[in-house]
Amino acid sequence: MDDKFAWGAPGRAVQPLVGIRSIKVKLGVLVAASATIAALVAALGRSGGVPVWLTIPVTIGLALALTQLLAVGMTSPLRQMTAAARRMATGDYAVRVPDGARDEVGELARAFNTMAHDLAGVDRQRRELVANVSHELRTPLAGLRAVLENVVDGVVPDDPAVLATALAQAERMSGLVEDLLDLARVDAGRAPLSPQPVRLDELLAGAVAEARTLGRDVEYDVRLVPADLVVTADPARLHQLVANLLDNASRHSPSGGTVVVTAERDDGRYVLEVRDDGPGVPVAARERVFEPFGTLGASADDTGGTGLGLAIARWVSDLHGGTIGFLDPPGGATGARVRVELPLEPAARPAAVPDLPIQEETVTVPTAPAPVPPPPSVTDDLLGGFWPERDVPTRTGLLLGALGAGLLGGIVLPERALGVGTFLVLLAAGAVVLAGARDRRDPFTLTCAGLCVLLAGTAVVRDAEWVVVLCLLAGAALCVCGVTHGRSLGGFVLAGLMWPVAGVRGMPWLGRTIAALPVVGHGAAMLRTVVWSALGLVVFGALFVSADALVAEWVDALLPDLTIDTFVLRAFVTIAVGGTALAAAYLALNPPRVDRDAPAPRSVARRYEWLAPVLVVVGVFAVFLVAQATVVFGGHAYLRRTTGLTYAEYVHEGFAQLTIATALTLLVIWAAARKAPRETASDRLWLRVALGALCVETLVVVASALYRMDVYQEAYGFTRLRLLVDVFEGWLGVLVVAVVVSGIGLRGAWLPRFALLSGVVGLLGLALVNPDAWIARHNLARYDDTGRVDWAYLRGLSDDAVPALAELTGRDRECALAGREVGGDDWLEWNLGRSRAGDALGDTTVPESPGASWGREVCAGGAGG
Repeated sequence: MDDKFAWGAPGRAVQPLVGIRSIKVKLGVLVAASATIAALVAALGRSGGVPVWLTIPVTIGLALALTQLLAVGMTSPLRQMTAAARRMATGDYAVRVPDGARDEVGELARAFNTMAHDLAGVDRQRRELVANVSHELRTPLAGLRAVLENVVDGVVPDDPAVLATALAQAERMSGLVEDLLDLARVDAGRAPLSPQPVRLDELLAGAVAEARTLGRDVEYDVRLVPADLVVTADPARLHQLVANLLDNASRHSPSGGTVVVTAERDDGRYVLEVRDDGPGVPVAARERVFEPFGTLGASADDTGGTGLGLAIARWVSDLHGGTIGFLDPPGGATGARVRVELPLEPAARPAAVPDLPIQEETVTVPTAPAPVPPPPSVTDDLLGGFWPERDVPTRTGLLLGALGAGLLGGIVLPERALGVGTFLVLLAAGAVVLAGARDRRDPFTLTCAGLCVLLAGTAVVRDAEWVVVLCLLAGAALCVCGVTHGRSLGGFVLAGLMWPVAGVRGMPWLGRTIAALPVVGHGAAMLRTVVWSALGLVVFGALFVSADALVAEWVDALLPDLTIDTFVLRAFVTIAVGGTALAAAYLALNPPRVDRDAPAPRSVARRYEWLAPVLVVVGVFAVFLVAQATVVFGGHAYLRRTTGLTYAEYVHEGFAQLTIATALTLLVIWAAARKAPRETASDRLWLRVALGALCVETLVVVASALYRMDVYQEAYGFTRLRLLVDVFEGWLGVLVVAVVVSGIGLRGAWLPRFALLSGVVGLLGLALVNPDAWIARHNLARYDDTGRVDWAYLRGLSDDAVPALAELTGRDRECALAGREVGGDDWLEWNLGRSRAGDALGDTTVPESPGASWGREVCAGGAGG
């Protein structure tokens, strides 16, 4: 399910199930709601008499739409976390994912955002640490290098004073490296901690004595309460903490200043404080100074420090389970005052400070985190390889156009025969699809659009539903092929399969388009407007309809019948037409790559591998052609004597097989053209000769099949199926000729499109010749010659055949037109075939059935075929 489908204002998703705290409950609600809506819609369709073929797709579509609506926000954080994790892997820690859900996924999203925030801070500290370490090491290294270069060049003598300067720089670098190692050990939880009893008076005296050796003009005032206070601590680490605090205080104290050190017991803890007379630490910077190299602006080397002392002091206090921080000096005095609180009995081996549990209320998120790009949908995973979302724009016009086409279909199509109304609905839907096509000016697309209009026009011209339905199906196939720019048979088939899939694939686009509608976000105002407008229309419309008979007639002509049953049917038709048009519009707006670049087929290594099978087929065809020549020259008597069949029985027996053989021959030619090598002129010559011979034989077979069908129809009568098979066999012959023209498979990239368009043109030609009238005329001509006719079959033909049947007289006319009723259509049902039938019949009346007044046997006596 795709979580980008959202309702509401642009950029803001409305999540119906956001208040549910359990993902399991959400999935249960989702399944229950989808099943319920499917059952209700299906039951409504059955009760309203909606056909099953219409009920099933509408039910599935509405269930999927409800699923998409309810599923908004359920899994998008998971997919966005995947995208965010990929960006974090490249060093971008500013990404965030939506965390408004209250279920398990929302908790995970909040934890992910917290982790991203923490990682961003760690990454920032790492960068600052690298930069500061580089800076701190560069200064003593530069000094040491300068001293050594002067000694080597003889600029200064190598006396103890110069060597002492070099040693001081080296010791400074050594101290920095040792501090960094200490920080690394503590940060990794590997810093050794060996608690043991420590006398604070001795530890403070040693630290002060060490601080005095630095030669700074500072006095130290130590105050210990009680004087014999003994604590449990790691003496080395505690000494390191006090030494760093004293070093920091002495470096920032003015000349002649005093550093006050106090230590006193406080219940189960003891408190150390170090105060100086320096400039102090601003409140805003009191946390930052404990970070590595967290100085107040001046570099540490200006005062002789490494910038790591206070950071080490904090980590030592953390190791002992204590706290450290700066406080305001007492009595409003100047200077800095740092306070350390440590337990008298620390834990035996505390590691690095453990991570605190995530608290939703205390999560700190940057004010402007970088947004995560929209996550890929499930359909991206399934179809993204050949059908990516290529910046599909929101086109509100397409949505409104599809809705208009659906409403038009719901008003016009139910309870009406095929006619002008059908053509108008198809024209409206086709206009929506063409408007959405990316390359609507492409010659192939325009050709397909023009042919689609002609195919839709058959609903106005012909009454024979079998021809109209075939034309409409061909128009649908041509539509999807035109907007997807297919170039191969596989591409055409895949494009047709993707039309229903577009209903799911286009859900994210539909959500964005709905959100882009100017009326979205003004729901209350729109609802009030619709309610008051509808109320005014109903009230005043009812008054004027009841007051004026002409207005009542106009309203009755414009408004459809809106009983409960017809309303349900019209609703289903509206959804079906609108949804189909919208899916096709999305297919045109974002066509899939139905023809992927496939590697060139590998030719066979040896010529005989393809040539031998082709020559076998050529030989089989040759045997058949010899048999046909024998029948032609031997005559009917030879055929009867050899096979025991009449010629009519003989030609009927093999027509279907010949049609299949023609289709299979095209398959053989395609396979041979793909596998045959073409490196040399000899290879190309053999390909042309072998396949050319096969094509010529196939054309003879096509001619034989058409002749057989003509003989069979003269013997047994003309029917729709036989005429349609004739057209199909002729189309196969046209394709064989096209193969010959293309150079026997050497230059045939245009063949698939030619096959598609020529098939459509053949179908239009079939509609143009008025097949039902053609069948009627040929059967009547056969009746004149043989006296045999199937009146029941002629009565079953559409109104297209009525003008031909109306030319009969007497009992023949009554047999052909019995029970025929023409006329009574409104203008939306107008059809040229029915109109001509009405004109042909005029005021003539025919019995309701051929046996109603003069006996059924009269019309059955001449039946045949």
